[in-house]
Amino acid sequence: MSPPLILASGSATRLALLHNAGLTVEAVPAAIDEAMVKESLRADGASAADVAQELAHLKAERVSRRLPGAMVLGADQMLDCGGTWFDKPATMAAAIGQLQALAGKSHKLITAVAIHRDGASIWTHRAVATLTMRQLTDAQIDAYLHQTGPGILSSVGAYHLEGYGVNLFERIDGDFFTILGLPLLPLLDFLRHHKLGLV
Repeated sequence: MSPPLILASGSATRLALLHNAGLTVEAVPAAIDEAMVKESLRADGASAADVAQELAHLKAERVSRRLPGAMVLGADQMLDCGGTWFDKPATMAAAIGQLQALAGKSHKLITAVAIHRDGASIWTHRAVATLTMRQLTDAQIDAYLHQTGPGILSSVGAYHLEGYGVNLFERIDGDFFTILGLPLLPLLDFLRHHKLGLV
C-alpha cells in the first residue's frame, strides 16, 4: 500500500478534494503564525503570490521535519484586489465590509503549494484565478449573508464559490480547484510520478 500524503493544513475543503481524488491523506496542521509572516513579508515588499508560496513552504517544512520520510503538502491562498490583501473575515460585519470592497471589481486568488520531504522542498506550484464580482447593493449583500450564515467566515472574501456564493459573480477566469484552494490537476500529475496510489 502506498504511504499516505500528509496535508499540513486543517482545511476541510483541501482534505475533501484530496480524498475525493482517491488519495490516502492524513491532516497534520502546521503551527504557523500566518498573520506575522504576512506582515513581515509585506514589509519586505513581497507580492501576494510570494507570500502564498512562502506560507506553503513554511507549513510543509514544519510538518515534514516532524515526520521523517513523509511527503508533506503545504498550501496557502491569498486574495489580492488592486494591491489590497484580504484575510478571512473575523465577524459578519467584516464580511459585509469585504463584500462591499470587492463588489463590482476583479480580484485575484493566488494559490500556492509546496511538497517537502525531510524538511527539503521537492516540488512547488502556484496558480492564479481572476474573479469579477457583480455590482451589489447593501440589501443584496445582507440577503446573501443571511442565506449563508456565519459559516462564511471560514472563507477569505466571504464567499464559497462552490455554493451560494457563485451568485455574486459575473465572470470567472481560472481553474475551479485553484479557486477552492488547491491546484489539483498539476498536483495529481506530480503525485502520479511518485506512485502515491493513483491511476
